[in-house]
Amino acid sequence: MARKAPGINTGSMADISFLLLTFFLLTSSINTEQGIPRRLPPHATKEIKEQINERNVLNVVVNFKNEISVNSQIVFINQLKDKAKDFIENPYNDPNLSAKETKSIDFIGDYPVSQGVISLKNDQSTSYDVYIQVQNELEKAVNELRDKVSLQFFGKKYELLDTASQSAVKKAVPMQISEAKPMDWSNTGGE
Repeated sequence: MARKAPGINTGSMADISFLLLTFFLLTSSINTEQGIPRRLPPHATKEIKEQINERNVLNVVVNFKNEISVNSQIVFINQLKDKAKDFIENPYNDPNLSAKETKSIDFIGDYPVSQGVISLKNDQSTSYDVYIQVQNELEKAVNELRDKVSLQFFGKKYELLDTASQSAVKKAVPMQISEAKPMDWSNTGGE
């Protein structure tokens, strides 16, 4: 009588598979961090009512149709950076753009600092993609102006400066973006 060939013992195979799966899950890096790197101001314990001159506010609104408007004028995303740069820099002292205040800044000296604030408002239905694009364009505007000041006073781009010089450039070109709580304009036909 012929003997049966012994089979492969698969009893521990499930355990080994589980251990391998666990090992690869724990050792693989999954980059899930998404967001906008911003340093938020400290939480205010009391509400501060500060009067801001309308001239010093650039209103950027993204409505429920993902349309972008700057001071009630519809613009395309590729126009936003230049609009923000013109507003902040105000090279010709246009009375319709942000005012400047001369401040004494270490390493730079007296410099006309923009008093402008970019007010960003969006609808609850605004797509995340458009929201991020708007944030990126506003950040590019500030970064390009910082590069311009860096080249003017230090001869190199902002990112190549030491910490003290970067701090001086930040004082000369502050990133002043005020973001309001998302609204629901889809039912009101607003903005």
